[in-house]
Amino acid sequence: MKKILLSAAVIAMVTTANAKTDLEVLKGQLETMSKKIDALEAEKSSKSVASSTASTGNGITLINQESPDFLLGKETHINMKFVPEDASDMWFKAGVRIQGTLESFKEGDDARIQDAYLRRVRLEVAAGFGKHTSFVMDVRNDKSNYGIENTEGNFNVGDAYLKIKKPFDTSLVNFKLYRAKIDISRTETVKSARVINYDRPYIADYAAQFISFNRRGANVQMYGDWNKKIHYQVAVGSASSPDKALDAAGVKGSKVNANLEKQSFFYGGKVVFSPFDGWEETLKTETYMGVGKHFSVGVAYWSIPELKGTVSTDSPTNATFDLNRNLLNVEASMHYGGLFLQGEYFKFDDVVKDWKVTGPVETGTSDGWYVTGEYVFPELGYVAPYFRYESWDRLNDTDGYNVTSKTVGVNWYLRGNTTKVGILYQQDEYGVNTGNRTDDIFRVTSQWFF
Repeated sequence: MKKILLSAAVIAMVTTANAKTDLEVLKGQLETMSKKIDALEAEKSSKSVASSTASTGNGITLINQESPDFLLGKETHINMKFVPEDASDMWFKAGVRIQGTLESFKEGDDARIQDAYLRRVRLEVAAGFGKHTSFVMDVRNDKSNYGIENTEGNFNVGDAYLKIKKPFDTSLVNFKLYRAKIDISRTETVKSARVINYDRPYIADYAAQFISFNRRGANVQMYGDWNKKIHYQVAVGSASSPDKALDAAGVKGSKVNANLEKQSFFYGGKVVFSPFDGWEETLKTETYMGVGKHFSVGVAYWSIPELKGTVSTDSPTNATFDLNRNLLNVEASMHYGGLFLQGEYFKFDDVVKDWKVTGPVETGTSDGWYVTGEYVFPELGYVAPYFRYESWDRLNDTDGYNVTSKTVGVNWYLRGNTTKVGILYQQDEYGVNTGNRTDDIFRVTSQWFF
């Protein structure tokens, strides 16, 4: 229509001017104006398509656009996301992750062993079924080829849960069903792709089995946040069995044939606060890549009211146990630019002193803590030295049950957590009743995910 009006105007002007030269000039101007109109219409159409694509999220995404530029490029998201053109509320994620370790290990006065193994191997999938519902699952094989026997390890299911997000259109109420982590510890809840050290503190790993198997036995949980200032989680579900519970000396119940006769559900919850404006944590991680700031403190309480059974021994009479397990966890973490610091305290009730007894199983309390930190140097290619110190009294009021671990290391984030390598030295000291030795460990680590 615009071209028609322009043409009419030109004809009128030509008739009035009645000059061949003016006609040629005006024709040239008409062609130039027509091209500009076509370009503007094309640009408008392109912006409309781009806006539509952005609003629906159709297509495939992988790169984290908010990531810094590392030596090998921007960090990718964990898993590639596919969004169909005809159903923008539905999506599918898939990805792989592998962590490799070269290790030199000396246990006490024993000979040094050099080992190479796959610390973690993961195949991860997730699917969104609409605005509120999604499913997350992974299949894993951890510590494959680990140890002097060089075993292949076994595949098993890790996470496997249904997430119902904001069913009432508020961030205060969300649900997870089936195999999802309960927050018994900050470092255990952070995804292992985002931890500083692949092997978490000993006391945190103990907590992971104390209440619910690998902190993700079948459960139902509700969680949410208020303006990112207060986060909470409450849950009830399948309690850990004595087979997975270590006594104070480090012996599993499965080594002495613990038989469960009566068990209740576990229950409990956690609350985390970010009290300072502008210091809220939006993603739970230990690796911030020198970006942003946060400060948070939290407290959790978890309980198994009843665990009763017997332990088969060499004596004619089996030992009996009647446990009421409780776990208290207190956490604090912060980062500012390149600096990250984190610490946790744990207290355990009804810790078994020794499974290998002939009468009733004796119990006591246990507590301990760790602190860890990292500093990222973006100007040095995102090299990040870190440390960790852990102190654990595995049986209070009794000497010789202490464990102390000291670690120093350096991570190099070649593409954030997507591609990284590291080295570390760790020294573990065990009391008279927990091993009576000092271990030296040197590791070279690597990670890649897609």
